[in-house]
Amino acid sequence: MKRYLFLTLAVAGLSWAGLAFTSAAHDNSQEKNAFTPDSISWGAAPPVVRPGAQFAVLEGDPTASTGDYTIRLKMPDGFRIAPHWHTKRENVTIISGTFKVGMGDQFDAHKMNAFMAGSFAFLDPNMHHYAMASGETIVQVHGQAPLQFNYVNADDDPSKSK
Repeated sequence: MKRYLFLTLAVAGLSWAGLAFTSAAHDNSQEKNAFTPDSISWGAAPPVVRPGAQFAVLEGDPTASTGDYTIRLKMPDGFRIAPHWHTKRENVTIISGTFKVGMGDQFDAHKMNAFMAGSFAFLDPNMHHYAMASGETIVQVHGQAPLQFNYVNADDDPSKSK
């Protein structure tokens, strides 16, 4: 009986030790793979959107030739993104604020749908759309790289401004 009790306690002890090491390994990996709102490093948005928005890369590289990416875009009230389309599917989650989205080649604020925080939408490749922030708005976009913006009207592309 003592032998059985000793064996049971030894196995239990090893199991607890294993859990402790696993937890420690996961805690260390979270420093690079998990984010709280205050740990996100924001910077200027890339020149493919007009100045005024902030940008954060949470995962991957949206400019890479392949691979997953997750980004966040923080926009001030009234910030607009002109009609454009992407070559790959775009998955969008509204984190805060209200994100208004319209479909088509012409920006028309009266034809936009409003998506509140917690909303999710995906846009298939080549869908022409435009967007606007109502209040400070943060959206999270994830998908397959490369993330490409193709503006319907080339003059709307801020990366090509002189």
